[in-house]
Amino acid sequence: MDSLHSIMPEHQKGKHLSFEQRIIIQTRLKDGCSIRAIARELCCSPSTISYEVRRGTVTLYRGKQKRYKADHGQSVHKNKKKLGRSIEERPKEINDRKELGHWECELVLGHKTRDDQVLLTLSERMSREFLILRIPDKTAASVMSAFQTLHKQYSEHWNEIFKTITTDNGSEFADLSNLEEVSNTIVYYAHPYTSCDKGTVERHNGLIRRFIPKGDYINNYSLQETINIETWCNSLPRKILAYHTPDEIFERELDLIYQAA
Repeated sequence: MDSLHSIMPEHQKGKHLSFEQRIIIQTRLKDGCSIRAIARELCCSPSTISYEVRRGTVTLYRGKQKRYKADHGQSVHKNKKKLGRSIEERPKEINDRKELGHWECELVLGHKTRDDQVLLTLSERMSREFLILRIPDKTAASVMSAFQTLHKQYSEHWNEIFKTITTDNGSEFADLSNLEEVSNTIVYYAHPYTSCDKGTVERHNGLIRRFIPKGDYINNYSLQETINIETWCNSLPRKILAYHTPDEIFERELDLIYQAA
């Protein structure tokens, strides 16, 4: 093992690459190492290395050659506007569930075919209020379109009702952090394959499966049936809410927001 690697700490999940790690990437690429080999050395995913190489590559010799440069990659990283954050950056107060406005987001798939609809689900962490939005497919464009509709519904008080959203790193949520450009909503991304990071919405999605089993076509269920499922979930008394329903808690908090306006 060479000295360049021996002084490097293991890459931590959810952390950005350091300049020293970018130097290693530059050196290994010059030595002819593959993306996967570099990823193994730095203990991160190949996609992380691939993305870093793309954004840190510059053209040399009047455009005749391209080469990754660590200093350019570092500069691009520093100058990039920060949209969306790792869940590790989420304030601990959100875990207390004492304030309205902190949501978890996920998708519920039916039959895995391109022409089947998808359910976009949101759960408010304090009140356990549950929202179900039907979208045509599992794409970032469809997810953002649904949020635009939701934004119109709560436009006047959006920033008080949707303070943060926690979701996963799937490509369908890649554009969700754009909410930070048009509102005060902060978007956090959970760790890969860690459903406990957003356990509330996962729990609610389990309730949906009582009515729409895995493998069923979402298209087979009407909009009214979807609304009925949402109503049932929000009308269910919860022990954790002192046997109040999510609707009762959510509406109480909305009244406070409207009165303060």
